[in-house]
Amino acid sequence: MPSSSPAALAPVLVLVPGATGAPADGGPRFHLADATVPQLSVTDLVATRGDGVFETIGAFDGVPVNVGPHLERLARSADLVDLPAPDLATLAEAVDAAISAHDPVAELSVRVMLTRGIEGAGVPTCWIHARVSDDWTPYRAGMRVAALDRGLPTTVAETSPWLLPGAKTLSYAVNMAAVREAKRRGAADVLFVASDGYVLEGPTSTLLVRRGDTFLTTPASAGVLPGTSVKSLFTWLQEQEGRTVREELMTLADVTGSDGAWLLSSTRLAAPLTHLDDTELPVDHELTARFERVLKGQA
Repeated sequence: MPSSSPAALAPVLVLVPGATGAPADGGPRFHLADATVPQLSVTDLVATRGDGVFETIGAFDGVPVNVGPHLERLARSADLVDLPAPDLATLAEAVDAAISAHDPVAELSVRVMLTRGIEGAGVPTCWIHARVSDDWTPYRAGMRVAALDRGLPTTVAETSPWLLPGAKTLSYAVNMAAVREAKRRGAADVLFVASDGYVLEGPTSTLLVRRGDTFLTTPASAGVLPGTSVKSLFTWLQEQEGRTVREELMTLADVTGSDGAWLLSSTRLAAPLTHLDDTELPVDHELTARFERVLKGQA
């Protein structure tokens, strides 16, 4: 497991009553709040039903990465679950306020949460929580991953959109159960596999696979979350490195027979797979370090 954040560095909480429109009481659109005292109602639908969406933004040496793409994806998730459209300009300002209010650190995790609000009120709840990122160093060095069946086909987005494939919701019980199962198998993380045999994504990450000079990821149409990190790497690989990038449905054999694979996320960055189940994969540490710089916005 990643190391916990240092206790001496207090997290920052920003409440955003103006996330989807002007606050009813005429107050400010967002404001700092005490992160050490209760702030969320027990009847908020995120507490009773997990009804909401979120994004996690990485900030490195005080500079956030991909704020626009993250907030646009939050708006996409909100639309998929029939939440009011968030005010992205307000949220961007609130993210900056949370980062500015936090003590300077090398790596900060900034989570933007938007819920359906208190049951019956019809007003969404929104807050931003910034804290020191966990120590992901062991994962960035390489990790064993377990392949687990997600139980849904790659056609789920077309056939069953009410299952919310591709939405980043706060209903994370299944994802966390999958991670616990991976650890029972001696692995650090999970690669989900569709019922029709294609690999998908991790519980909190996007798959990237190398095949020679071509880099591949699972199509968003297969019901995975459109990755902000893989989009950044694809742009860099194409424009700076002259590599070929594309979306492609892949099998487990495609991954185990590849020239390398990573699970990407905004705070853990690029975690190379050393093993997928019992099959060992090649790991390019130098390329992984370059990926890390790109994902930190420092390339």
